[in-house]
Amino acid sequence: MSLAPIALFVYNRADHAKQTITNLLKTAEAAHTDLYIFSDGPRSEKETVKVQEVRNYIHTVTGFASVTIVEQPKNIGLSRSILSGVSMVLDKHGKMIQIDDDLIVSPWCLKYFNDALDHYEHDDRVACVCGFLYPVRKPVPPAFFMRGADCAIWATWKRAWTIFEADGQKLLQEIEQRKLSFKFDFHGAYPYTQMLRDQIAGKNDSWAIRWHAAAFLQNKYTLYPGQSMAHNIGMDSSGTNCGTSSDYDVEVGTSPIPVENLPVVQSPQAFRAFKDFFIGMNKYSWFKRKRKRFKRWVRYIFTGA
Repeated sequence: MSLAPIALFVYNRADHAKQTITNLLKTAEAAHTDLYIFSDGPRSEKETVKVQEVRNYIHTVTGFASVTIVEQPKNIGLSRSILSGVSMVLDKHGKMIQIDDDLIVSPWCLKYFNDALDHYEHDDRVACVCGFLYPVRKPVPPAFFMRGADCAIWATWKRAWTIFEADGQKLLQEIEQRKLSFKFDFHGAYPYTQMLRDQIAGKNDSWAIRWHAAAFLQNKYTLYPGQSMAHNIGMDSSGTNCGTSSDYDVEVGTSPIPVENLPVVQSPQAFRAFKDFFIGMNKYSWFKRKRKRFKRWVRYIFTGA
């Protein structure tokens, strides 16, 4: 089995980038894994120093099979950066693991991704492998599938990435024509359709909502772990509009995830757990403050802003 390369996206948070890379190097597979680091240019003169600090650091990174750095002279935005970077790595390797610069990963993270990428490589029903599990309150299977695609530490193949649709209006039109908004919104538990409308209106620049919608419409599935393979450290107010919250912290998995012999259908148990988690953060008036933070958190995962 050849190991999938990592596509790591960094911007202006050197401390986070260092934590993420240092943690990745603790995995058994890191030394045999190619690392691609994509660094977007500064959005303003004010951010130039921080972006350069990150770039100074990434040029010192060693310990992987190879390190390739792609620096943008000007800011192209998170969406274009990820779309172009993912496509570049997939064109060269046929598969990849995408990681942001604000994640602490499990020692078993890369094994989980590589096992899944190898096992489901030729299964057209599977479009994505996700390494993050929402902090659900109900039990879920050790590993399971959900309809659609995800973006919070994920992996895919070139054959699956071809279904990505950049035209959000086209996706929304099909969702509405097929009367799928209720299902797309987790039976009304979270407004993903509105997030897509906002992308069309230019209120966000989310590539992820289009990736999810494209996979959902084609009835593709994402594999999830029953224990999260990563913990997000980005909600510490250092990112753009991300705020501060520990309400959505997850424990990082400490054991391997089984990926074989799983039914490639949406898990009813996991669906209920996800839905109840979403509803629980929206239900009561005294949850209003947490509800705002929750929506901001999901928006941060899907849009980076």
